[in-house]
Formats: sequence, C-alpha cells, structure tokens
Amino acid sequence: MGVYHRAMDEREFQAAKLRVEELRSLINYHNYRYYVLNEPEISDAEFDQLMRELRELEEKYPELVTPDSPTQRVGGEPVEAFGVVVHRVPMLSLGNAFSEDELRAWYRRVVGLLETEQIAWVCELKIDGLAVALVYENGRFVQGATRGDGLRGENVTANLRTVRSVPLVLPEGAPPAFEVRGEIYMSRAGFERLNEERARQGERLFANPRNAAAGSLRQLDPRITAQRPLEFFAYQIGWIEGAAEPPTHWECLQLLKRLRFPVNPHARRVESLEEVVEYCQEWERRRFELPYAIDGTVIKVDSLAQQRQLGFVGREPRWAIAYKFPPEQATTRLLDIGINVGRTGSLNPYAILEPVQVGGVTVRTATLHNEDNIRRKDIRIGDIVIVQRAGEVIPEIVGPVVSRRTGNERPFQMPRTCPVCGAAVVRPPGEAMSYCPNLACPAQVVRWIEHFASRDAMDIEGLGEQVAQQLHDAGLVRDPGDLFFLTVAQLTPLRGWGVKRASNLIQAIQNAKDRPLARLLFGLGIRHVGAQVAAILAEHFGSLDALMAASEDELAALPGVGPVIAASVRAYFNEPRNREVIEKLRRAGVRMTADGRAAREGPLVGQTFVLTGTLSSMTRNEAEQRLRRLGAAVSDHVTRKTTAVVVGATPGSKLARAQQLGIPTMDEAAFLDLLRRHGAT
Repeated sequence: MGVYHRAMDEREFQAAKLRVEELRSLINYHNYRYYVLNEPEISDAEFDQLMRELRELEEKYPELVTPDSPTQRVGGEPVEAFGVVVHRVPMLSLGNAFSEDELRAWYRRVVGLLETEQIAWVCELKIDGLAVALVYENGRFVQGATRGDGLRGENVTANLRTVRSVPLVLPEGAPPAFEVRGEIYMSRAGFERLNEERARQGERLFANPRNAAAGSLRQLDPRITAQRPLEFFAYQIGWIEGAAEPPTHWECLQLLKRLRFPVNPHARRVESLEEVVEYCQEWERRRFELPYAIDGTVIKVDSLAQQRQLGFVGREPRWAIAYKFPPEQATTRLLDIGINVGRTGSLNPYAILEPVQVGGVTVRTATLHNEDNIRRKDIRIGDIVIVQRAGEVIPEIVGPVVSRRTGNERPFQMPRTCPVCGAAVVRPPGEAMSYCPNLACPAQVVRWIEHFASRDAMDIEGLGEQVAQQLHDAGLVRDPGDLFFLTVAQLTPLRGWGVKRASNLIQAIQNAKDRPLARLLFGLGIRHVGAQVAAILAEHFGSLDALMAASEDELAALPGVGPVIAASVRAYFNEPRNREVIEKLRRAGVRMTADGRAAREGPLVGQTFVLTGTLSSMTRNEAEQRLRRLGAAVSDHVTRKTTAVVVGATPGSKLARAQQLGIPTMDEAAFLDLLRRHGAT
C-alpha cells in the first residue's frame, strides 16, 4: 500500500511539474505581449487565473519554485532602448484577494503575525494604470522609471516630464532626496478622444485606458507622449534620504499632498476590518462613477513599523493586498453578427457571443455600432474577441485577438435588403449608418411606438417593447397616432389582458395628450432630434404648426441645431406619411403648442448650461426641466457662450471641451445647491 501511494505521489508531482513549466511559459509570453508589445491577447482575469494556479502549485510543491519563476518577479522585462534604472528599493507587486472571504483570511494572517488587533489600515483605489517611480533631489525631478520587473525599470524621465500632473519643482520643505511612487493613467474621456483620433488617422486602437497609458508613456519620442492625455496619482514614498520618514503611510500621503503631488482624494484611514470591507464594497458599487478606471482597492497596514515587522514573502509584501473587482473585460468567441432595425430605420449590427462573464454579468450579445466600426477594428465572424462592459452601458467589442485566428473567420457584409421587410438598404453619403427606407417596416413601427411612449417622450405607463409588439402584431397600431383611438374592447381579447389592465393603459394614453410640446417632438422620432434639440425647437417656435412651416435656413440658424439637424427636420415634415400621423394626433386632441409657463423668465435668464455624465439624484431630463423653469437655456454643445457645465459621473468629451475653453464646471452637489438657492429642487 505504501509503494502504491508513493507511486501516486510521484505521478502527481511529475504532472504538477509539467503544468508549472507550461504555466510559466504562458505567463512569460503574455507578460511580453502586454508590457513590451502593448498587445495583450487575454483579459486581466484570465492572466490572474494563470498566476493564481501557478502560485497554488508552487505552494503545494515548494521544491518547484525557481528564482526566475513569474511568481518571484513583477511585470515584464525593461526595454533596453530606454536605458535601465535599478530600483534602490524593489517595486514589488501585491497579492490579490478575489472575495470577501479571501480578504478576511489575509486580515487574520496579518493579525496573527503581529499578535495584535490594534492595527490601523489605509484603503485606496487601485488605479488601472502603469506604476512608476519618481526621484527628486533638492526639490527637483531628476529621474523617472517604470516598474519593469520590479528590480529594474525603464528610464522614461523625458516622457514623464511631459505629464502635466507630475511636479517638476517642489515647494520648500521637501526632503533632500526621496522617491515617490504612483500610477500613470488615462481618464475614460481622454482614452475615448485618443482612440477617436487614431481611428480618424487609420491607426490601431488601444484596447483599454491602461493599455493606452502604458503605450503612451513608453514612446521613444517624448513629443508623442506629450500629445497624450496622461495623468498621475502619487500613492507611496519609496525611500527618503536626509530627512525623517513619517511614521505611518497615512502621514506619508499627507506629506505628498503638502508637496503638491496629486493624491487620490478617496483614500481613507480606518481602524477595523468591517470598515475595510465596507470601503471595498462601496467602491465596487461606485467604480463607474469615477472618470478613470479602477480594477479594485488596495488595503495597507498604516504603521510603517508594523509594515517592516511583517516584511515580504516572495514577490509580495505581507502588509498590503489588492482586493480585485470582477473584470470589465473578457475574451470569448464571436459566433455571428446580427442586425437590429431601429426606429429610424437604421441597421444596427450586434455581436452574438459565446456566453462569458464580464463585470459579474453573463454577456451573450454586444454592440458593434456600425459597419465602419467593424471594418476599422477588423472584426470577423468566428474571431476570439475582447468584450468590454463598463457601468450600465451595453457591452461592446473592443477588438479581435488577431494572433488566435485559424483562417476560418469570415468578414462581415452588411445586408443589401432589410432583414425584416426586404426593402433595399440605403446608406446616405457621409453617414456611418445604413437604413431601411420603408417607413412601414414592422421593426421601425414597433420601435417608433415604443419610443413615442417612453419616459422622456410621452411617458405612457405600461406601454413598453412587448406591448408595442403585441399591439402591432394584432393590427391595432400602425403608428403612434393609432394609440389614441384604442378602446378597452379592442384590448381585452388579447392574450394576458383583462378589463382592468386595458382600462389602465387607455387612461395612461389619454393622460399623455397634455404632455409638453418638447416631449411630443422628441416622441415623433425625427432623426438627430434628441430631447435637448426638441426642447430648443419647442421653445423657439412655440407650436408644431410653426415648426412645420419653418424653412431649413431658419432651423439651421438656431443655436444647437445646425445644418444636419435642420435638413433632417425638414425632410421629416416633407414626408406625407409623417404629416398623416401628425393630423391623426391633432384629431385625437394631443397638445401641439408650448406651455405658456415655459416662457423665458426667471433668475437664470440669459444663461446657458450643458450637462455631461450621469446624475445620481435625478434624470438628465429632470435636470434640464428644472434649469428651464429657472429661465436658463440648456444646450448639447459647449461653446464660449456656455455659462457652466454640470458634471455627473463618467462625463464625456464635453468636460474636456469645457476645460479647454476655460468654461466653469460644477459637480452634482454644486448643481443641487444652485437649484436650492433658486427654489427649483
């Protein structure tokens, strides 16, 4: 029996040895793809899983650990072309906790090693960027390096000098010589602008903000780095000469603030494990409110003396850990590309995927935007693709993993006929979308009805996508005008309907007759006319009849409208079928004039506001209505005449435009204060 077990143990050991060698080879390859080539082939979650499996095998079989194992190193090899910097104190990376249980287990190990629960902790956001070390002598920046392999990094001093948030000269009181460690990152808005510019120039797009930040910092020409929207957060002091080191990590952060380094404002000092867990859970919920990407939080023992007592194990400090959030990206196979016909007739391609977990959600479909986007990214049916999900937005395809192609992948072809009604597809010159021109196309009609009834349009409660489809399939509704002539008797024979439900819907439709003109205009589904443009048109013309009589030149002259929208509005009202729908609405008694109470009077008359990002206390439409009640104009474009830009969570390019023009901005708290001061809360 003993011989049998020894044989089994030997076979298990040899199998583990082979798997360890395979894992090391895979990890080194993917490190090279990520850190040196800036061309990752797998998601962060998949890489973490490889590292985790290797670490577990090495813990089980310590004799398999070698000095060159990826578990004993950090990152990738430095590129010799930059010149190599040897880190005076190694820049080691952190161990990971992927669940609350693992976080609590780490806490118990720390408490056991220190033999006390009298421990303070510092919780910080884990910025998704590139770690760097900055050396200052006599108050001046003299050297900057990437982390590299933890012992040696790349000398990117010239490039770091171009990053505006990296201080080049420090105020009085700085230590004679010291090293500051931090993260170079790119905001979401900056990343989008960079990729838009690269797309215009036909260049390859970056996969995510961290990939973009790494590629931007590691340019051989600093002039290229200077053009990239890089930013910096300081998070640690590496070493100090000629001055006393603060006794705690928290005091180190306060010193960095006094020396005018940008320190993340969401760092928090706590004194219990429950506060640590609360911090992690809070930012897992709020991660998408930030203008930059984070992939977790970092928990550190505050006392530097306790840190020294705990020391290191392998490549990781015992006194810190990264609590990792579910990944925003994953890889999976693109099975097919489907077509969804929108309410304006646009043919919207979407990806049909092998199900994959992204950000804690199972993703089966993802947006592909339009045909040009598919061509630019060279996405093919059958590709292994990188799927991205951020916040509540629809998942999207970042791009294909070209190196994993087999030759069996197929390029996508936009259909020549509408997949719903069979009409010949058209693509207007200068537009990215292809369209079905048939206004009677069932797909268009159903989505038009759904849009007309939506909250920001006529707000008809109980009339969503499924009901719109059911009413259309039953032949009861062919356009929004038909809604106002429905009866209870027509609805009750339908499956799932009774007298009460039918009566409620009829009442909701009748209530919608008195909605403001701006909502009616938005609900009509005019191409390029969103809620803001609809409000501008309603406010200027005062009635639907006046708008229908306006010339294209009159429309184009309005602020926030312009020639493209003007042509679309004029084309809409020139279409006989659309005029028939409007007459049907008129016969039903739908209001077609502006509310006289919306006249331009109030404390904010003459001021123009722009909103960007998501507000937590109200919808975009509610915020616009409150501003207009105070007499303000609301625009979709930032110009030199803009009074202020209201900035919510995950703002878009409007924030960058405001900063470029020097336009004042206000966060949600300041905006609510403005409304309170003028009685519009």
